[in-house]
Amino acid sequence: MVQAKSWTLAKHFNGFPKDSNFHLKVEELPEPKDGEVLLEAVFLSVDPYMRPFSRVHMKEGDVMIGTQVAKVIQSKNPAFHVGSHVVSRCGWRTHAVSDGKDLTPIMSDWAPDVSLSLALGTIGMPGLTALYGIEEVLGLQKNETLLVNAAAGAVGTVVGQIAKIKGCKVVGSAGSDAKVAYLKELGFDEAFNYKTVPSLEEALKKAAPEGYDCFFENVGGHFSTVALPQMNNFGRIAVCGSISTYNDGTPQTGPYPHLTMIFKQLRMEGFMQNRWEHKHPESLKRLMAWLKEGKLKSREHITKGFENMPAAFMGLLQGENIGKAIVAV
Repeated sequence: MVQAKSWTLAKHFNGFPKDSNFHLKVEELPEPKDGEVLLEAVFLSVDPYMRPFSRVHMKEGDVMIGTQVAKVIQSKNPAFHVGSHVVSRCGWRTHAVSDGKDLTPIMSDWAPDVSLSLALGTIGMPGLTALYGIEEVLGLQKNETLLVNAAAGAVGTVVGQIAKIKGCKVVGSAGSDAKVAYLKELGFDEAFNYKTVPSLEEALKKAAPEGYDCFFENVGGHFSTVALPQMNNFGRIAVCGSISTYNDGTPQTGPYPHLTMIFKQLRMEGFMQNRWEHKHPESLKRLMAWLKEGKLKSREHITKGFENMPAAFMGLLQGENIGKAIVAV
């Protein structure tokens, strides 16, 4: 019998999350049956999507949703050997029993000098989100100009680097001078701190007087309102996130973008990476190859201790992280 800890949603979020929204639960797990494995969490992911998804996909008392890199510590399933590592969707848990259906083995040729935590970041869901947003949604072409906001986050950092690999001009917006400096390190052509510029409109115009062909949208709200008129005719917008609205008690309203979209003949498309799940194995190999070649760099914001999951999540929503936010058990 293994003692397992899990964080549950004690009460649905109303506005910004609080400690009282979470409850730490302790339980004894049964021995795995035939076909099952016992997992032990090594790294856990905290991601912005957990905030809006919790309202739609969770009931109070449910274990917080999320992915983790876990080690197989007992196995009665021949597909998963003891000591192997998997990506699991079992949520905020230290241990879990699984029948294997929700598990993805870490790729067999994972580079030994690359931390397994990157399977939750650059070589995982955020990296795939960046890749598919650029290739499948935007259809980004060489010499085009791309704008990405929340550019120093897990997805934004990869978006900018892939766009540079493809020979494009990249403009990034982030919320601190340290983040802007990191974007410059990554090779972004232009980057600015949206919190300190006198005018967001002027900052966008100065960074790309020629206008923007593509916009990888992670923020929504006011930023989107200001950015859309800076798009070139026939511009494309990939809507990945809307983090500026996730904690609103009252939904934001207007201005509305329809006339701008009509006059400039813009195309805006929302997406999630699981639409292209059939491409994941090949796509993960491409991301790993770029990492090995030095074309993709990765930075993590690591919080130690399972007991700090809620704090790590709330810190993420406040923009404390540069790169991927990870909890190491």
